[in-house]
Order: sequence, then structure tokens, then C-alpha cells
Amino acid sequence: MDGFINLVRDLLCENGLPKARVFCREASELPGWYRPEKQWDLLVVVEKQLLACIEFKSQVGSFGNNYNNRTEEAIGSATDILAAYREGAFSPASRPWIGYLMLLEDAPGSTHPVKTREPHFRIFAEFTDSSYEKRYKILLTKLVRERLYDSACFLLSNAQDGRGGDYREPDDELSFERFIASLLARILAFKKTRNSG
Repeated sequence: MDGFINLVRDLLCENGLPKARVFCREASELPGWYRPEKQWDLLVVVEKQLLACIEFKSQVGSFGNNYNNRTEEAIGSATDILAAYREGAFSPASRPWIGYLMLLEDAPGSTHPVKTREPHFRIFAEFTDSSYEKRYKILLTKLVRERLYDSACFLLSNAQDGRGGDYREPDDELSFERFIASLLARILAFKKTRNSG
């Protein structure tokens, strides 16, 4: 996922953010509420204010187990940082922009419907006969609509064409363009308030 991280960092810098304010790989830990700290994939910190944090995740194969793990991680990370913010970990600051980018292998195991088990209660209808592609689309849409994340991006790419940069976006609401536009809007709004003050 380094290529995606570097691309987002470069886009931030092209829009006036000093490179020294974008943290990737190093100094990217933030305090949590349910754990001491968590390392994020990309942070934006300006004048001791946390402006944005992003998780970049991918999944190749082992779709069943990894989907459940990614779901729990995504919910847990957002819940943790939002609680830390609520409790003043990043004061004084506005609520940080929180983003999630997911790249899924475009393969038969991720695009064909998966059976579910319902021994006691019915699952929600949208999950019936859903593929892992559809499940990720549902997950990311719900995470944004529940305001656990400010924006999410969902991309699919197969093992052969992906090396050349080919990918597809299964949902306009979860496109890379919308994701970046939302992030840049947050950064530009902050810059505007600093310049007018």
C-alpha cells in the first residue's frame, strides 16, 4: 500500500501542505482511549493539531477470515480515536478527519456470492447472497454514514493488471476522487482559518 500512501501524501503537498506535516511510517502513533496508542498509516499534524489520519488496507486471498478481521479493525480503530478525541487527547483541536482506503483483490473468491449461516436469527437482508466485494461496499458505506469515518475509498484490482495500475471502483460514493476531495477540503478549510486569523 506504500504507493497509495505516497500518492495521498504527494497530493496533500501539492495542495500547499508542507511535507514535514505529513507523517507516514514514522512518528505516526496516536493515543487511544481503549489502548495506549495506535500507529496510523498517514497523519497530518499542523501546529500541534491533528487534522487527519488515514488507514490503508488491502486484502489478497483468504477472504472470509480477513474480511471479518478488517471489519473489526475498522470499527475498533474509529471507535478508539473518536473516544480519545472526546476525552481531550488532541486538545485544543477540532474533530480530526478520519479516512479509510481499502484495496481488494478482484478475484472469483471476492466477487461471487458467499453463503451465510443463520442458526438462530436472520441476517440483515442486504447481506443475503452477498460477495465479499458487496460486503466491503456495505461496510464502508455504513462506516461513513454512521460518521465513524469522514470518507472511505474502495478499489478492486486483479493480480495481473493491478501491477500496471489498473483498478475499478465499484461505487461512486466510495471513489478515490471523492475521498481525496473530502480530505483536501478539510486541509484547505484549516489553512483558510489560519490565514484569516
